[in-house]
Amino acid sequence: MTEDDLRHLIGRVKQGRLSRRGFVRRLAAVGLTAPMATQILAIAGAAPAAAQSVPAYRPTRRGGGGALKILFWQAATLLNPHFATGTTNQEGSRVYYEALAGWAGDGTLHPILAAEIPSLENGGLAADGRSVTWKLKRGVQWHDGQPFTADDVVFNWEYARNPATAAVTAGTYRDLTVVKVDDFTIRVEFQQPTPFWASAYVGSQGMIIPKHLFQAYNGANSRDAPTNLRPVGTGAYRHVSFTPGDTIRAELNPNYHMDNRPYFDTLEIKGGGDATSAARAVLQTADYDYAWNLAVEDDILKRLEEAGRGKVNIVPGGGLEFVQLNVTDPNVVVDGERSSITTTHPAFSDPAVRQAMALLVDRNALEQFIYGRGGPAVANYLNNPPRFRSPNMRWEFSVQKANEILDAAGWARGRDNIRAKNGVRLRFVFQTSVNTPRQRTQAVMKQAAQRAGIDLELKSVTASVFFSSDVANPDTYTKFYADVQMYTTTMPQADPQVFMNQYVSWEISSKANNWQGRNIVRWRNADYDAAFRAAEGELDPIKRAALFIRMNDLVVGSNHIIPLVGRPTVSGSLNTLHPVLSGWDNTLWLIADWYRDA
Repeated sequence: MTEDDLRHLIGRVKQGRLSRRGFVRRLAAVGLTAPMATQILAIAGAAPAAAQSVPAYRPTRRGGGGALKILFWQAATLLNPHFATGTTNQEGSRVYYEALAGWAGDGTLHPILAAEIPSLENGGLAADGRSVTWKLKRGVQWHDGQPFTADDVVFNWEYARNPATAAVTAGTYRDLTVVKVDDFTIRVEFQQPTPFWASAYVGSQGMIIPKHLFQAYNGANSRDAPTNLRPVGTGAYRHVSFTPGDTIRAELNPNYHMDNRPYFDTLEIKGGGDATSAARAVLQTADYDYAWNLAVEDDILKRLEEAGRGKVNIVPGGGLEFVQLNVTDPNVVVDGERSSITTTHPAFSDPAVRQAMALLVDRNALEQFIYGRGGPAVANYLNNPPRFRSPNMRWEFSVQKANEILDAAGWARGRDNIRAKNGVRLRFVFQTSVNTPRQRTQAVMKQAAQRAGIDLELKSVTASVFFSSDVANPDTYTKFYADVQMYTTTMPQADPQVFMNQYVSWEISSKANNWQGRNIVRWRNADYDAAFRAAEGELDPIKRAALFIRMNDLVVGSNHIIPLVGRPTVSGSLNTLHPVLSGWDNTLWLIADWYRDA
């Protein structure tokens, strides 16, 4: 489809000669998903970005639903969304803190604290792409009774962009300006035309904390705020207790701003354990209502479903299980910092070693024997929406080719069969979180690596430690004090802009930013940076997609990043529970709308 074809179709929608659904179908035929088709219509002024795309909420009164019990086998360690480096900390924060809008399962925007979704029709989107105006819902209260206003929204921008705060959301808010128009209206102003305006205050990056409780902690003392562990939000449930790394307990918010919500009287999110036990606790024994992130062999899940008590939910999105090869040297300390950007990895600085490592991953085996429905083999880092999927990348498993490459590069086998060159041995520490599929994946990779003269020392870190935000913990994935590591990265928007900023040079994780930068592998590439900057201001959707494909090819082609399998959201729920799930946002993005059949 050419640019002229796309504009012609948009014109037909505006004239009423083509339905919105028909437009989406036409674009789906050429690989463009409904989320992006909807966004294009919104930008073009042919349809609002919002659609009532969440399931109908049926309860007719607030409360009375008893207890909702959820298992998160990776537990939250703090409850401030601006410090939520891992998904579990985002999820824990999402119980209490809300965004102006969230991403529904079809990729459309759903208003939460916003009165409406901005569009060209309602005057919220500027025609030149340089600003978006949000009208806030009135009558919303914080859990302590204080009113929610535009001052809170503006404060979150000030808080996140303050370098001394060291917020993980800094990249979302750093290069924009937020202006208070009145007590219930704010305007987000961009430095240039911005095609993806739905980042600040939306989804996992958009949770809003109260100014009156955090304004004294906006800066170097940000980690000292008592409310980091005792949240006061606007959500459907209010704080009762929190044991970091273990349990969150909350109760119904009687003053919640949505009618007849929430349904449940209490909420418990239990952390710890493992994914298999969590699956059994819902699908087999029904001790819990919902189990998050069931990274369990598909054969086991199918057997558990046979009990007839629960079901497995597979929600497509942009999640990815992948391997990182450290750019820096984790064994050298520079000014008290390991994996310093001033160092270079002694082995992975050789492209031949990285290429060999990529060839030693049998993705077909991972899909067929470990992940099944929950992990299709992929060659790209950016896999969804399909419009942004590169046709240029291919994955290959070949121990023979890996050996040939290493031989040609001068990496010779020693008596112990481990290759070496100039005193550097191909012996690497390979870390990931404790999780059965991940340990099985490590074993598959170790076996192949041995056949190529590479020794992998396998390290498994308890999930609550590996994904912790504790800056003093040496085993967190953000520090990356290993040679190789593996985990899942999520894509919390139906647009790749935030997802792909994980490899820009200004997001490098380091001691200077309390290891809060999103570029954990610490890869730097000037062409990538330039393509990302260009995409930020490119309003033409076709040209913009080409830029993101270029970024994918650069980072995957470096072989510092090795995609393994796509990770749709896999969870388990009782047959009577009605969770509102989305592959483009947190699991608990709309926890206020969850209910159970009577």
